[in-house]
Amino acid sequence: MNYRHAYHAGNFADVMKHMVLVALLDAMKQKATPFCYIETHAGSGRYDLRSVHARKTAEADDGVARLKTATGLPPLLWKWLDVVRACNEGDEAFRYYPGSPWIAAHLMRPTDSAQLCELHTEEAGKLRQLFHHDARIHVHNRDGYEAMKALVPPKEKRGLVLIDPPFEQQDAEFRTIEKALKAAMERWPTGIFAVWYPIKVRSHVQPFHRWLAKSGAKRVLAAELLLHKDDSPLRLNGTGMVIVNAPWKLDDALRDGLKMLPKLLGEPGEAEYRLTWLVEEGKDPTPVHVAHPMRSLPRR
Repeated sequence: MNYRHAYHAGNFADVMKHMVLVALLDAMKQKATPFCYIETHAGSGRYDLRSVHARKTAEADDGVARLKTATGLPPLLWKWLDVVRACNEGDEAFRYYPGSPWIAAHLMRPTDSAQLCELHTEEAGKLRQLFHHDARIHVHNRDGYEAMKALVPPKEKRGLVLIDPPFEQQDAEFRTIEKALKAAMERWPTGIFAVWYPIKVRSHVQPFHRWLAKSGAKRVLAAELLLHKDDSPLRLNGTGMVIVNAPWKLDDALRDGLKMLPKLLGEPGEAEYRLTWLVEEGKDPTPVHVAHPMRSLPRR
């Protein structure tokens, strides 16, 4: 309840998370039938990067700001960057950064719908105001984990759930996610569930990955971006996303963009990416690719 994403909007974790989200929404639109987008921790939906909160940390300077003038980007990163530009209505200064709800609303079709949950009353109010004109979007001022029980399966029968908590509980948040995810998967075994998580110490992430491997899901893909070694609890060393019931060829869709991010956002000799199937039908967990630390491109 004390968390405000405005302090962190547009940072390297947002860049990676939202690149994955764009790929997932693209995959959902491959079929003509409508889908439902559900988010458990939606925030306020859009963030002013000139606000006091954003400038206090200046995290966007080492995130979205590094990519806005980049060249030679793979198609997925170009598509994400186009969404950021659309949020700014062509203003190349990039004053605003779109949260996950804005990205989803921008990429959804007229027949698709969204259910957005936000527990913090002020943030939920901003979210409701942002989408007051959009009949596709429904905002719920309530706990997202609890709401997920009622929202799945959606009437569309197809959909994507983004679980993106602030991790105020640190390691304990993983256990909360596991409990909520287990219940949701039982109610909706064909739903696609994407979970964002921070990486500080690898030993905190490993039990979650082991739980997913034994969860009964047939396809679980993990994508990670590490800017530093995952051995310090005092800083955010990396960021990850796991996708349960990952769409067909999602790993191929993510690979080029994920491979580029260490070069654009990392420091020389430290940054790397990982793309791993935790569960793939009929196979043991195996890495699709684990990059060695790569030399970063010069900062722009």
